[in-house]
Amino acid sequence: MLGTILLEGESISRLAPILKPEDFYRERNRWVYEVCLALFQRGEAIDQVSVGHELSVHGRLDPSGGPAFLSQLIATVPTSVYGEHYATIVARTSTLRSLIRAASEIATLGYSENADVDETLRQAEDLLFRIRSGRETRDFIPLRDVLDQYLADSTAVQSQAGLTKGPVHTGFLDLDHLLGGLQRSDLFILAARPSLGKSTLAMNIARNAAEHGAVCGIFSLEMSREQLTMRMLSAEAEVDSHRLRLNLLTEQQSQRVLDSVGALSDLPIYIDDTPLQSIVEIRSKARRLALERGLDLLVVDYIQLIQGTTRNPNRVQEMTEISRSLKGLARDLDVPLLALSQLSRAVEQRTGHRPQLSDLRDSGSIEQDADIVAFIYREDAHFTEEEWERVNPSQPYPKNVAEIIVAKHRNGPLGGLNLFFRDSFSRFENFATRLPA
Repeated sequence: MLGTILLEGESISRLAPILKPEDFYRERNRWVYEVCLALFQRGEAIDQVSVGHELSVHGRLDPSGGPAFLSQLIATVPTSVYGEHYATIVARTSTLRSLIRAASEIATLGYSENADVDETLRQAEDLLFRIRSGRETRDFIPLRDVLDQYLADSTAVQSQAGLTKGPVHTGFLDLDHLLGGLQRSDLFILAARPSLGKSTLAMNIARNAAEHGAVCGIFSLEMSREQLTMRMLSAEAEVDSHRLRLNLLTEQQSQRVLDSVGALSDLPIYIDDTPLQSIVEIRSKARRLALERGLDLLVVDYIQLIQGTTRNPNRVQEMTEISRSLKGLARDLDVPLLALSQLSRAVEQRTGHRPQLSDLRDSGSIEQDADIVAFIYREDAHFTEEEWERVNPSQPYPKNVAEIIVAKHRNGPLGGLNLFFRDSFSRFENFATRLPA
């Protein structure tokens, strides 16, 4: 497997989601793989010379066996075509070793005379669960596959993928006018406190872009693909999301859902809902999607759930690494990358609760690396109608009005705009369409 990477450096984009450095039993094999990942992360060429140089820089070339060892790795490869098969073998044996270690630890727990039985069972279950969850891997699947599962239709379908040029339009007129659309290679940070609709807005943007032919990849680290699909169906069919989940639909609503399934199934949207992914996994999967299907927009929900490549106890430094990697990924793929971010609780303690750049949670260099930073602010989330009337008696209560605050725009103006938020349908709309005639 290592010989395959040395022969064909690009193959690591297919192998990185399958293998982690700790999957290797021999230390020198792990060193070689870690060096390959580091080169891949920096976008540098991977071959015998570059890997040998990197090992030498870290003082590991001679301990690993020197250039002769790297030559031996290449010489043992009959063909680089079966790299994924080799990686699967390494991953499988790693899992079996983990199972052996877990069995030994469970046996030790069983021999402990003074142990609490319920606590012992919980610890044993945790040991086995960590093995299974650690090996679980998911990848991009077409949105229509999830919709087909919702309809219990096992018919195989093939998604359509369009290719757009230039900026990607969000479908929201005022936002597109302010930003000029989502520009390629830009890192767009959309931030808000929980439950204000940032995931909904991101999904709406992806849906609108896909309707115009943009191929959209979505990394959902928080919600499952089924939850995302229900939200998109609710928005498309204009059916209350709670009633949709419980299947409490009228005949007319059911027909609208079926029509919406047909409309959404043709959109080139791909969802990966693997939780707690590393930046290396995200990079390799996104590059593979771009090569196989094309890619025009990438969404990451959300940035604080991404794992860094190093175990850094300083979360701010880790977020700095992650934000820089996301910006590098946007430039590498030449697509706009929309990354969602949480805001710290400091915004709740401020009078008026209006967010600002310093509220970005574990900010690190997020505001520095981002080309655009926008916040979602809703007055009705912070003030009741009675409180609003006491302070603003001459102004109507802004129910379901969401202000999008563009606080940073590297290549354009700052400003704000309003969208109408239909909470029950998980949907944002152009604000002008909601004004009375």
